[in-house]
Amino acid sequence: MKKYMMLFLASLAFAFVACEDETEPGGTAVEKMAGDWWITVDAIVDGKEVEDPYGVGHLQMTTYNTANNSNTEMWLDDLGNFWEYKVKVKVNYAERTFSTEGFADNVAYESKVKITDGKVLENAAKTPSGMPADSIVYMVQFDDDDNGLTYKVSGFRRTGFSADDF
Repeated sequence: MKKYMMLFLASLAFAFVACEDETEPGGTAVEKMAGDWWITVDAIVDGKEVEDPYGVGHLQMTTYNTANNSNTEMWLDDLGNFWEYKVKVKVNYAERTFSTEGFADNVAYESKVKITDGKVLENAAKTPSGMPADSIVYMVQFDDDDNGLTYKVSGFRRTGFSADDF
């Protein structure tokens, strides 16, 4: 009986010690640039911006950390909503900028994508409800675009509030 009582007390002590350790989850290395975004896509034709040339309206996309959780790269993914691209971009986390080095592999399908002038700007956008949100903007080109156009992608970080969704 004494042996069982000691085993019970040891188990009880272990349970209390195990429950007390609360680990705070940390963020990712690119957490201020990562997130879900509402974007629009405009084309640059003969040096002029053409608003929503394909009539696709507001689209959702996402940015997130790579498997190695580095602050020098992240994934840029249009979730198949525009051209179906998912590309790893180089990041300057201090400046909140991103781009590819020339045309980079598109892992969504066999093609290449070029990202330039990418920026995430803190509280630089207004949501449809009028609240401030982070802004994203970048230029994108596709090696399989028969028109050879450059597209300007811009939008705001998704808030999760239905008033700000499209």
